Amino acid sequence: MNSPNNEVWITGIGLVSSLGEGSAAHWQQLTTGAQIKPVLERSAFAPYPVHPLVDVDYSKQIPRRSDQRQMGAWQKLGTYAAGLALDDAGMTDDTTLLENTSLIVAAGGGERDIDVDTTLLETIGGPRDEEAVRNEILMNDLRPTHFLTELSNLMAGNISIVHGVIGSSRTFMGEEMAGFSAVETAARRIQHGQGNLFLVGGAYNAERQDMLLQLDLGTILWTDEYAPLWERPPKGGGMITGSVGAFLVMESSQHAQKRGARAYARLSGIASGRSDRRPGSVGQMAEKLFAALGGHISGGPLGVLSGASGIEPATNQELAFMKGLEDKGYELALRGYGAVLGHSVEAHFPAGLGLAALAASKGAFYTPFDDSGFERPSDEGAVPILVTTWGPFHGEGMALVEKVN
Repeated sequence: MNSPNNEVWITGIGLVSSLGEGSAAHWQQLTTGAQIKPVLERSAFAPYPVHPLVDVDYSKQIPRRSDQRQMGAWQKLGTYAAGLALDDAGMTDDTTLLENTSLIVAAGGGERDIDVDTTLLETIGGPRDEEAVRNEILMNDLRPTHFLTELSNLMAGNISIVHGVIGSSRTFMGEEMAGFSAVETAARRIQHGQGNLFLVGGAYNAERQDMLLQLDLGTILWTDEYAPLWERPPKGGGMITGSVGAFLVMESSQHAQKRGARAYARLSGIASGRSDRRPGSVGQMAEKLFAALGGHISGGPLGVLSGASGIEPATNQELAFMKGLEDKGYELALRGYGAVLGHSVEAHFPAGLGLAALAASKGAFYTPFDDSGFERPSDEGAVPILVTTWGPFHGEGMALVEKVN
């Protein structure tokens, strides 16, 4: 295998969330100098608040109505964000580039038929034999075509069809770490000379009753009055989800320079792990991952875009790790990006990485996302930015983003 000596550049960002669409809209919203007011929907899915998607005209990236009709909301969102990233990287309609672009998608399961699910749940505890009733409902009411149009790998297929990305294709499933693995795979392949150009990302539709039910069964959703991210752990912790589509164009520095592409930032290091979540294990894993990036990080100013979810005990352990970095002399500018975007599961890490690349390109950082006291203003310029992600149950990852010299 070749030695990992190729630089990884981020040359395109496609981001859609409750704050708007496109990198410019997000930069404007998150650098006002005033306290950020997250966009929340509190009544439609009560008692669960969500960060709803901004109104999107999907025809701008998915012009054929027939394509839109056969996609669910999360597939349209992912396909739309992928188109924004390609536009941003100057690749749209360049068939030579698109034919040589590898696609890596992080996606969850398909959107379900809520009416059928509701009917099934209503049979529980009913007077008739539950198993017989469930079988009857599944045989007569379930529409296979509905679910088949929502298989996770079809998001990659729709991106290929709509945008003409016809290089190799891979799909990851598995919540937050799916998004991290998608980015990590692209980065490793670029570093080792196994590819030059990748479209990487994911999408999550938070406005789904079936997903809210599944997450609540895991007792990880925040259901109390709204509280900022870092204030939730002392109250038991909890996650507020957000609808997000996030795709990145990642390529080798040589390839980007050859085609005259603008680089947002360099991905200098990336590392992942899987702790068992026993007391202290998240902090130990954080130390291990940070040490793996240590050759790229010196003491002093360090921007941090934390993917903390608000869930306990991971959030408090990550916060303790950050305080430990300060004790070692790092001057942290900590920002929990889930506070303003919501937690977007498979799309969460690509979204955080996109925000980091955007900040690196501007040589500035974001206004504090809450007033908890952990997030302090920063006047530092082009500092390294650490991006983290922590799954609710398993999986931890870190990446370092720096300005391209």
